[in-house]
This record gives sequence, structure tokens and C-alpha cells, in this order.
Amino acid sequence: MHTKARLKIGIVVNPYAGIGGALALKGSDGHDVRAQALSAGAQCLSNDKMRNALKLAVEELQQVQIFTASGSMGESTLTALGLTPSIVYSQTHAQSEASDTESAIIAMLAEEIDVLIFAGGDGTARNVFHCVGQTIPVLGVPAGCKIHSGVYAVTPSAAGEVLRALLRGEAVSQIEGEVRDIDESAFRQGKVIAKHYGSMRVPSHLNYVQAVKMGGQESDELVLQDIVDDVIEIMDEEDDFYYVMGSGSTLASVMASLNLPNSLLGVDVVYQSECIKSDVDASYLEQLVNTHKNKVKLVITVIGGQGHIFGRGNQQLSPCFLKQIEKQNILILASKLKLNSLEGRPLRVDTGNERVDRNLQGPITIITGYHDRALYLVE
Repeated sequence: MHTKARLKIGIVVNPYAGIGGALALKGSDGHDVRAQALSAGAQCLSNDKMRNALKLAVEELQQVQIFTASGSMGESTLTALGLTPSIVYSQTHAQSEASDTESAIIAMLAEEIDVLIFAGGDGTARNVFHCVGQTIPVLGVPAGCKIHSGVYAVTPSAAGEVLRALLRGEAVSQIEGEVRDIDESAFRQGKVIAKHYGSMRVPSHLNYVQAVKMGGQESDELVLQDIVDDVIEIMDEEDDFYYVMGSGSTLASVMASLNLPNSLLGVDVVYQSECIKSDVDASYLEQLVNTHKNKVKLVITVIGGQGHIFGRGNQQLSPCFLKQIEKQNILILASKLKLNSLEGRPLRVDTGNERVDRNLQGPITIITGYHDRALYLVE
């Protein structure tokens, strides 16, 4: 009997984020700054801000697995909201340090969390990026003195609304959030020296900002062409990959734009702008991924009225093939309207292998337009 896997959420708080702001200390980085702020009566408010975010999604959080760190690094806020998290890390310092934040996140990643929610400032965002990179979506609850990074919601409440939408199975936009931080020592001397550290995948409020016609609704034709243009750009920029092109009319449009032959109901393989094999079977794909491991991308769309991505009309994509494809190498194409038409129902997988199905569950990136992404849940 198939057992449904519960979504896994990681939550971590930098309890000292923002502590120097009210005292004009220009930041909170460093043990000495925190000690100075505490001795002057500064309040630690980041847990209050995390609580303001999470309280909007308490009902939804009761249905998922939550992993956090002990005490003021997450546990106290979650238990105050009536939630029962699993404690995967206990801080080793009286005042939690950046190393505690990173160790807590590493422990959560070992539990294979699907999303990380964190409260802090730019220094905390750097800690998160160092551990997470692009592997899973992250959402920051703003609590620091300086918020130059684009990984934070505009307010704690906004973070809570996005989290609630995601956990309810609604489509949310995925943006590339930039991680930036300034040199606090230079800042205290009146110099702003900012550095870019990278970017992370961030869920955001769903928006319809492109491919629209009068009335504000998406135009099917324009959206399809935007999606096709995005995929072709990826294929051009990363032409050392083998692209396994799934079945359906959306994929047929991609192949047509590439001036390549297409087996509408079959699966084709493209390499360096050439269709090297048409209408392939499972054994061919298994041999392909065994020979060119980590150099194979799969391009598919949502199939059927129930939101299936695997197991309906594309059985050539066998469990043996799929288990060797990294989740970030699966490109799913669908318009936002198509996702919203599911009315909160998750995308579904039915590969015939429970372990493969479980590995695919959780938030997955959907290409919804040109340089436009959404996150949507897979069960």
C-alpha cells in the first residue's frame, strides 16, 4: 500500500538578528556587538517576527513535518504556536553564532527538508546560502538591521501568506533572490561596501506580469511562446546536456521552434540542437542516463486533467531512468492558468516505484513563461 509522504519544512531563527538596530549599532554581526546591545537593554525581536509569519499558516503547518533547532533558534516559537517540531540541532554557545545557524541547517538538510524558512538579516542569508545554494527553496522572514538581500519577504506577514499559499498547494512564483551583505565595520565609518554572494530560489506571491492581453488574463498563445523561448534559451546555453523531450503538444511546440522532427505521443532526445533519436523506449533512456549521468535533462509538461507529470502517457520514463535524474534537471512546462485550474490539487506522480515517487514529492519548479517560474507541490 502506498504511504503518502508528508512535506518537510525546516525553520531556523537567528535570535540576535536586528538587536543592534534600535541602538544605532549599524548591525548585529559579532559577539561583542551583541553583548554591547544586550547590556544596553536591547530586545531580541526576531522570534516575534518569525511568530508573526508562522501564525498565519499554523493550520497548514500542523499537516507537515517540521525540523528546527533548540530553544530560541526555533523551538520556543514553534511550541508557543502549539506545533510539535523535531529538534535536530542544539546550539553549543550561550549566544548562538553563525556556526550554529549553519550546523542547524546542515542537520535539517540531512532530514531532506523541502523548504527552509529562516529569520534574520543579511548575515543570516549568507549562512543559509553557504549551506543551501540552489538546492531547495528558501524564504526569509526579515528581522535584521540591514536587509539588502532579495531572499526576504517584504514583511513577516507577507512571508506567512506565501508559506500558507505554498502549503495549501497553490501555485506561487519562484524568483531568484540575490544574497548581498555589507561590511558592517566600514558601514559604521559611513562607508557602504556591499558584496554579492550568490542567489537562492525564493517563493513569492504569484503574479501575472507578462504575456497578458486586455483584461489582464494570460494569452495562451503568448504564454506558450514565452515558455518555448525560455526552454530554447536553456538548451542553447547548456548545449552539453542531452535533452529528453517528453510527449504532448507543448513539447511539440518546442521541437517545432527548433525545426526538429517530433513524435507527438512519444519521447525524443535532442543534443546540441539536433534530434539524435526519435520515439525512444525505456531501455534506450536508461542506457542514455547510465552513459551520460548528470548530463541529462528531462523536459515534460503536465499531462491529463488530474495534474500527472509521470505515469500517464509517458511510461517510457521508467523508474530506473527517473531515479538517476536530479530534481533540478527536470524542466516542467505549464502556464500559471493551467496550474491554477488544478484548484490546489497537487501534481501527481505514479511511476510504479514508491521510492522514486517519494523522492519527487515536495515543491518543484515550473517554467511558466520567459524567465518566469512558479513553485508547485508534487505528491
